[in-house]
Amino acid sequence: MAPFRNSRAAALPAKLSRSWLLASAADEANFGPALASEADSVIFDMEDAVPADGKAAARERVVEALSTGMTAWVRVNGIETDFWADDLAALSKAPGLRGVMLAMTEKPEQVTHTAMRLQAGTPVLALVESALGIENATAIASAPGTFRLAFGVGDFRRDTGASDDPMALAYARSKLVVASRVGQLPGPIDGPTVGTLGEKLLEACKVTASMGMTGKLCLMPEAADTINQGLSPSESEIVWAHELLEAHAAGAVVGDGSYLPRLARAQKISSLADSYGLWNA
Repeated sequence: MAPFRNSRAAALPAKLSRSWLLASAADEANFGPALASEADSVIFDMEDAVPADGKAAARERVVEALSTGMTAWVRVNGIETDFWADDLAALSKAPGLRGVMLAMTEKPEQVTHTAMRLQAGTPVLALVESALGIENATAIASAPGTFRLAFGVGDFRRDTGASDDPMALAYARSKLVVASRVGQLPGPIDGPTVGTLGEKLLEACKVTASMGMTGKLCLMPEAADTINQGLSPSESEIVWAHELLEAHAAGAVVGDGSYLPRLARAQKISSLADSYGLWNA
């Protein structure tokens, strides 16, 4: 049998994942194409994608998939819902679970309580989707169990009345970036740009990257490759880093106070290029 998961993506640590694909758990037919896609990480979605009367069936579907060879993250329902406890009880026994995304995270203890109901060491992605969650982002990022923060743009806009203009969402994105840094987490994951592909999606990724976010959610498998491209070091950055590191290895002299920061940036770009397999791309 062919492997379910894209091998390149499967080998990439989740802390470096750029594209995070949400696959609806309303139909198991969504799982295979998602796992075979270019998405760095795949999330089986038992929350927004599933109506209340379909939650139990979706949960069974996900556990079955994760018990028969598939591996994925799972978006569970918020802690204030009637489904949260059952979601975690079922997932705690699923061998293919990579981690969970907690919907509607607003307080740090919600992450910790979620982590405590799973196998020890299971990472929790805190999906921040409200004004309260944004204001508590620093505490959430520092909570035991928090692996990375993600931005639920749609629900945040409904909660606050903000438009989708980058300026209207700049405070929330910046808050998640700063909170992630304070909590010593990987860069946060931006929300999806719904229904957008190609150049428009690349432009959206430029906004994501400019804010300091290092991942992005998506709803379509075909969006993953574009996000990976948009959130990776560019070819010119890789060439610059390679040249600077070669010169440094050859004994280049520190010329001014900007040299060491530039060297550190070159080393980071080089490391990411290695992780993403970009040197020969």
